[in-house]
Amino acid sequence: MIFRLFLGSLRSKEGQSQPMHLLLQPSLAPAQFERVLGEVRALSLTWGGEVVGTPDYRNRSMQLSFRKGVMREDLRQGLLSIEGVEAFQATKEPLFHVGDPCRGALTVQVEDAIFGGGFASAIAGPCSVEDHETLLTLAKGLKQAGATALRGGAFKPRTSPYAFQGLGRPGLEILSDVARQTGLAVVTEALDPKDLDAVGEHAHILQIGSRNMMNYALLKEVGQMQRPVLLKRGMSATLSEFLNAAEYLADAGSEQILLCERGLRHFDPAVRNLLDLSAIPLLKARTHLPVLVDPSHGTGVASVVPAMMHAAAAAGADGFLVEVHLHPEQSISDAGQALSLDTFAQTLPTTALVLEACGRRLSRSNVSSSSNLSIL
Repeated sequence: MIFRLFLGSLRSKEGQSQPMHLLLQPSLAPAQFERVLGEVRALSLTWGGEVVGTPDYRNRSMQLSFRKGVMREDLRQGLLSIEGVEAFQATKEPLFHVGDPCRGALTVQVEDAIFGGGFASAIAGPCSVEDHETLLTLAKGLKQAGATALRGGAFKPRTSPYAFQGLGRPGLEILSDVARQTGLAVVTEALDPKDLDAVGEHAHILQIGSRNMMNYALLKEVGQMQRPVLLKRGMSATLSEFLNAAEYLADAGSEQILLCERGLRHFDPAVRNLLDLSAIPLLKARTHLPVLVDPSHGTGVASVVPAMMHAAAAAGADGFLVEVHLHPEQSISDAGQALSLDTFAQTLPTTALVLEACGRRLSRSNVSSSSNLSIL
């Protein structure tokens, strides 16, 4: 009985308070921080609230606590009027950049690829860049089929240290040349901060893979490049963890972020991962960022990829990341989940029809163009 009363007391106290967070301007000097802290404390006390804990000037955020129901527009405006305060959120888990409900849905356009704003685009290509001739032939076919961006790994994170790790920088040069000849935008993964300049030189969109979603040092470095980023959900990550990873990118300076659902680790060996299509509407309810789906990694089974593309389109996906190979059975990596070019070409028109039934359109390349790769 005493234990139950104690728990009830805790719940009562938690229910009476409302957490709020302030985002401070970057690089405040210690004296400036103390001034801001003093003003925030004084205003909070006026409204019966308090600053939680002992804030440190090296931390850009500050948590406040008020009685439930005390939040009013004049309190909010008072906090935002303090010099040094950049943003305010009345929430337990602040997402100042990617979770602002006042922002309209973001549209990201890179070359002919459009994500959001009523459009969805197909990013297609091999798991790994293998050679120039094969990739060029494939890329021309992908563009003819309706893809607007080319995927391909030059740096590959592999479970085994003995598996093919990618061609590295020569692979980036192949991607760049194929892009120049086809006009397709390039999406490729960045693994190591020391390679970011090289990846950025050849790619339109930098990809952060599932294994690196929580590599916060890499997220900060990529965010500082202020380039379009495709962020994949970690294979065991919650949606909150996923959004916080995106927040790292945005806080560092990235404004064009594409979220990508790529399946979760689970228990059934029938498929490689469990593709969480419910994540699409759930994420769209919490963020203004476009949401893409990778049905190739999401299932690991090529035969079900077309159906998952159609389902993702119906669920609201703003794009598709699909593995396609000229000869899937000969693919150096992930052969079992790669579509043939013919299957991809047959799948995309149906996907476009599903999009149109939902009031959206598939963004397509101008097949006659062969524009040069222009780095954003």
